[in-house]
Amino acid sequence: MAVVFNPVKGAPEEMRQQVTEAAERHGWETPVFLETSVEDPGFTPAQQAVEEGHDMVFAAGGDGTVRAVAAALRGTDAALAIIPVGTGNLLARNLKLPLDVPAAIETAFSGQDTRIDVCTALLTHPSGESEELDFVVMAGIGLDAQMIVNTDDDLKKRVGFLAYGVAIAKSLRGGRRLALRWRLNDGPERRTRVHSLIVGNCGDLVGGVPLLPDAVANDGHFDVVALRPRGLPGWGLIVARLATQMGQKVLNRLRRRDEQITGGSGDIEELQYATGTRLEVTLPAPEMFEVDGDEVGEVTAFTVTIEPECLLVREPVPPPTTEPGEPRPGTEIFGG
Repeated sequence: MAVVFNPVKGAPEEMRQQVTEAAERHGWETPVFLETSVEDPGFTPAQQAVEEGHDMVFAAGGDGTVRAVAAALRGTDAALAIIPVGTGNLLARNLKLPLDVPAAIETAFSGQDTRIDVCTALLTHPSGESEELDFVVMAGIGLDAQMIVNTDDDLKKRVGFLAYGVAIAKSLRGGRRLALRWRLNDGPERRTRVHSLIVGNCGDLVGGVPLLPDAVANDGHFDVVALRPRGLPGWGLIVARLATQMGQKVLNRLRRRDEQITGGSGDIEELQYATGTRLEVTLPAPEMFEVDGDEVGEVTAFTVTIEPECLLVREPVPPPTTEPGEPRPGTEIFGG
């Protein structure tokens, strides 16, 4: 067992002690601790852990650390265990994993394995250079990426995810519609204008807002949403739809599975959805791109694909009455 951790996130010494004590309590070997760095947020240490034969690898850090460790573990028999000590903790939130550090550590040792999909974004930068990045939550252009660029890191340290609200306000002031060409799966190439285009393996944003309410992390498809507002009335319609989806999500938590409401992501002109396994997008000018909350530079084109159930993740053992989620069939294409 190995722990890949960000030494500047959370309380690393306390975390090390908690993991070591839990390992001893559950009869595991003494953990190996591997630090991340600014240059390498976790891929190489996690790869080293796999090569050394560790069958469970903790990612103790923010979304960037989790993404890097997940990329190294995909396609292997090593399970990802998440210790959420970042600001967003998006994968942990979407998978309903404990956000409390001691509970997250306990889940790793007493939980079970589940498999989730991993998306890959092949990016073309303005220089012509290509870059391939895995992601497990969301990636996109437009408002999503600009929000990351406009987020004040110092403010984020002080007030947590509330800093994203300030960043969203800045991004909306400078927002514009982007012209792009796109092709979903084997469909025809189309043209459209969007304010933002987001591809998600999971559906919830920071704060639990269900931007992609039908997204399932192990259904073999990614979800796509195009935000296409026209002025303040358009943004009002988007906010109203997201509020409805949030309310539906809260109600479903109080209902039995056979009583839950479904179909919350029906299209409106300002908020259009699709599902697929391959998305190709070409832009007329460079745009900022983000993956799992990290800004990765400008792109002129990108292609997103998905590999089903290629990543093992530790999760709590569900109550006896819990039923496994069912894959969502079908692919719908948003308007041009």
